[in-house]
Amino acid sequence: MSFDSSTFGVVALAAYKPDWDLFLAQLRSIQSQTHSRFLCLISADGGFAGVRDFVAQELGDDDRFRVIGFPDRLGFFGNFERVLQHVPAEAKWVALSDQDDHWYPDKLEMLIPHLDDVSMVAAQARVVRRPGNDIVAESTQRRNVPLGSLMAQNQVTGCLSVFRTEVLDLALPFPRLDTIAQVHDHWLAVCAMTADGVLVVSDVVQDYVQHGGNVLGEVGGRKGIAGSLRHVAAMSRKFHGSASPLAMLRTANDLSFGWRRAMADALRIRAVDGAPGLDGGVAAFESGHRWGPTSRVLADGFRRGDIAAPCLLEFIAGLPVELYSRGNRSQA
Repeated sequence: MSFDSSTFGVVALAAYKPDWDLFLAQLRSIQSQTHSRFLCLISADGGFAGVRDFVAQELGDDDRFRVIGFPDRLGFFGNFERVLQHVPAEAKWVALSDQDDHWYPDKLEMLIPHLDDVSMVAAQARVVRRPGNDIVAESTQRRNVPLGSLMAQNQVTGCLSVFRTEVLDLALPFPRLDTIAQVHDHWLAVCAMTADGVLVVSDVVQDYVQHGGNVLGEVGGRKGIAGSLRHVAAMSRKFHGSASPLAMLRTANDLSFGWRRAMADALRIRAVDGAPGLDGGVAAFESGHRWGPTSRVLADGFRRGDIAAPCLLEFIAGLPVELYSRGNRSQA
């Protein structure tokens, strides 16, 4: 396998018990990219033999596709971290891929040139529900925001992004919170923002497929307040064993201040002093943050429309636990 080293990159695909029809459609859409100078690394988070044999059967003559597998299952967050740890040094860019979407043929060709100017470029998707091919939304409507707003509410969906490989020098290893709140694409986006920035473009570059097996799906600020409460209750039952008011407050803190604190503390240690937005966006959420900067970031982001009401509600709901935890940490 030989590639033009100046444009060679990696498609990093995390797989776990895929729906074989959707998986094949995604593999074919990657295989058909007009920018063909890539290695597709597929990390099987369990079920390695099945994924390996399926890829060999369907794409056996295409050596751009390589399956790696491990005996332990890490979940989607850890699996993306693991596949990114195997990106070869000669790769110039990385594109994240889910196992069940459908890329348009010119996706990579359209996005890669933007990396001459920024560390990460992210696009839009058409949201489609399977089965039935119903169109849920013509665009995901992600937007460009400053670092503080990006810390508060992610605008980068991993499967819509391509980033320079050097972002991994800052991003690996991933910070940990060990709840559903830790999200790989959010972390990679804020890392890229503190390097040479993130550009969100309006181009629709793929179908984002929603189905019964989605881990997260098209959620976040796009759901209503009632949907946000249902989401918090479901996460409370999963990670705290209950949907009691106290468990929901703890979950709201995980989903808001907890995960942002994990990212901000890691960035404070790893990012270069004077990185763009570091003293604004990161300082608003790191351990020991002052409430003035935090309030300004949240209020300004909400006023501009960068932070949606359900997201702001999660911060408000997480505030009691944050204040209690801050008090305990200050007394320790």
